[in-house]
Amino acid sequence: MTTPAPSSRQRWLVPVVVVVLSVTVGAGLLARELYRRPDQPADDPAASSAAPSPATSGAPAAAGVVRMTDDAKAHPQSDAVRKLLETYFAAINTKQYLQWTETVSTERIARQPIGDWRKGVKSTTDTDALVYRIERGAGASLRVLVSFTSEQDVADAPAWFREPCIKWRLVLPVIAERTGLKIDTVDNGPSPEHEKC
Repeated sequence: MTTPAPSSRQRWLVPVVVVVLSVTVGAGLLARELYRRPDQPADDPAASSAAPSPATSGAPAAAGVVRMTDDAKAHPQSDAVRKLLETYFAAINTKQYLQWTETVSTERIARQPIGDWRKGVKSTTDTDALVYRIERGAGASLRVLVSFTSEQDVADAPAWFREPCIKWRLVLPVIAERTGLKIDTVDNGPSPEHEKC
């Protein structure tokens, strides 16, 4: 004669599995929303803060123009960051080293003396800059998630990605130094996210 205990356990097993699966699916959906890449379209219109505002959407921005998403514009230092990046990209596009040194940290200047810098930007033109997000970093620093397009002679492209047109997405560390905000050295981690145009 069998006891009723096994059937009782089986009756509880189905609801427990259903609850565990529901929690797992819910956590996965929540993680997807929290960690969505800024350039991915949101599934619902309410999550449009990562998209450029209507005033800045449309055709890619020209050289020297930096667009911002609504999320980036909401940061208290958005205007200062936009001006910094516009000056930075303009210096690269016009090959003005002294102007570039006004936008970067002392450490970055030390790592890129004028000869190295000129060689690195010799045929480069940067356009279509878009700031997705500005976040607080360590101390008073900021982390600026920006994308832009670089066009250059293939010979002047990075040795590990020889393309005439590259779309970049990276986090620029920005610190307060000397006369204001400066772009600091980029971490020596894996290469920034990139793809050919």
